[in-house]
Amino acid sequence: MAGVTQLQVETALKEVIDPFLETDLVTAKAVKNIAVDGDKVNVEVVLGYPAKGNRETLAAKLKEKVAAIAGVKSVNVDVSSQIASHGVQKGVKPIPGIKNIIAVASGKGGVGKSTVAVNLALALSAEGATVGILDADIYGPSQPRMLGVKMKPESKDGKSLEPIVSYHLQSMSIGYLIDEETPMIWRGPMVTQALEQLLRDSNWRDVDYLIVDLPPGTGDIQLTLAQKVPVTGAVIVTTPQDIALLDARKGFKMFEKVEIPVLGVVENMSTHICSKCGHEEHIFGAGGGQKMSEDYDVDFLGALPLDIRIREETDSGKPTVVADPDCRISQIYRDIARRVAAKLSLQKKDFSLKFPSIVIQNS
Repeated sequence: MAGVTQLQVETALKEVIDPFLETDLVTAKAVKNIAVDGDKVNVEVVLGYPAKGNRETLAAKLKEKVAAIAGVKSVNVDVSSQIASHGVQKGVKPIPGIKNIIAVASGKGGVGKSTVAVNLALALSAEGATVGILDADIYGPSQPRMLGVKMKPESKDGKSLEPIVSYHLQSMSIGYLIDEETPMIWRGPMVTQALEQLLRDSNWRDVDYLIVDLPPGTGDIQLTLAQKVPVTGAVIVTTPQDIALLDARKGFKMFEKVEIPVLGVVENMSTHICSKCGHEEHIFGAGGGQKMSEDYDVDFLGALPLDIRIREETDSGKPTVVADPDCRISQIYRDIARRVAAKLSLQKKDFSLKFPSIVIQNS
């Protein structure tokens, strides 16, 4: 009887669709090695996104499919993650210490974008990535309070700032440098210069994903980000009602014009579940985010409920993903994080930081 072939193993692996990549791992080029030794099979899978919460489930499914091949007696499947740098807008150079920058945006205020941004960053970290968060809302910085931080960043050389670390996140915000109640009465150019300095003068350390919490709208800061900051992708946050969706669509169009790929849409405050009786109600309407995703052919990343705990936990400086890691809301955030990172992993890679600069001099 003929032994087990590599083709048989590949065919079996193709039967498992990764729920976040939405394709099989062979097609996604995540299967790095198949070793067949008689009736023993070893499979090495390296995902391009962090997936600590799904690794064991995925490995078990792959193992089951390979074990079903006639003649196979033992199977070992090793699933790990390796995050690469991905392409950015033309003419914008990557920032040392940061592999990928993800902008979290909304067309209008009040949709819970900053809450989504901080929980997305914490969820990516929980999945095994090294994550930073930049609070780009110069007029209304909220990340220091959400991360429960009141200290000022240090400068070891008098030129650059050390990011503040909270819950394993590296973070930077104008809110660390001014009093919480001091208003920023600045014109546009000063605001955009401040954003660039916060980004470029911070010593980010081997960050896989830097989440940029953008202010609402499509003004100066968004334009600076699009023209000068190497953004790998954007996430749009909306609520289901028509007025929020109208503004979210403008945000989408802005990223489209400046050639920044939109990784998907998050619908916040999707449903309200009564804490007393459990009744579920679509206070702001239903299915708006899903419809927007379909209209623009982008991924619907997930829907989050309107829940008092999210507000209470974030206001108290301990966002839901770290306050209650096993609750349903935290699991939704982690699903969204895996979808965002998986979508990003399918984009073209950027190797520019790996190559040395070549300088030609006349001697």
